[in-house]
Amino acid sequence: MNINDKTDEEILEIAHPMWDDLVKYSNEGQYGKFIKKFSYDLLLGLNEVEVGKQFAHSELARNLVEERDFLGLIRRGQHVTVLYRVRSKTREGDWLGRMVLGYEKGEVRIFAASIF
Repeated sequence: MNINDKTDEEILEIAHPMWDDLVKYSNEGQYGKFIKKFSYDLLLGLNEVEVGKQFAHSELARNLVEERDFLGLIRRGQHVTVLYRVRSKTREGDWLGRMVLGYEKGEVRIFAASIF
């Protein structure tokens, strides 16, 4: 299965709720719920102690505005990168949100997620 066989609209029907959950659980500091859609390989590469510190101490990660502006899709190989403009409740400016999606064992999973 290749996520790039889906139309843009089909991908966004999957991506937007997944992104919204990442923002919600990041703001709430709910690490277990934040990572629930991560791929196995991404979970293996995470340092849970460091991610936990980010939840506890990152002003940006705990104060994201729920509304997001979709910027575009980048399709490559077996994955698609979904790009968003995100904002903070406490810091001025815009950030770039990035989420990489693909299939793992027949289910769409998150292979990377970040805010720059």
